[in-house]
Amino acid sequence: MADDAPVYDLFQRGRELLRAGDADGAIVLLERARDIDPAKGSIRETLGLAYLRAARLVDAEAEIQVAVDLAPNDAYCYYLLGRAQSGLGFTELARGSYKLAHWLEPDSTTYRQALDRLPPV
Repeated sequence: MADDAPVYDLFQRGRELLRAGDADGAIVLLERARDIDPAKGSIRETLGLAYLRAARLVDAEAEIQVAVDLAPNDAYCYYLLGRAQSGLGFTELARGSYKLAHWLEPDSTTYRQALDRLPPV
């Protein structure tokens, strides 16, 4: 349990920086946490969000894809993946990710709106 403390501290500090608007600072801490515990989906998801906010879309897509693979029932991960894909111009991939997010949480207006904002097929 004590071995988890540094990872948890890095994760929490990274989340705090992200909430405060410092995506670049958050990335430094979250990358360190990910390197220590690469199988922790919450770290991968939060790092992906930090990459999104830092406009590092290629990194965001790759990181969030790992988070999706680790937690295939996580609607928010699919939503984030769709955001990265959309930003990269991968509209059809984004459509698929948003559809999965919406399917997993059909009451979410955020996921439905993201899907509706994409250009028609």
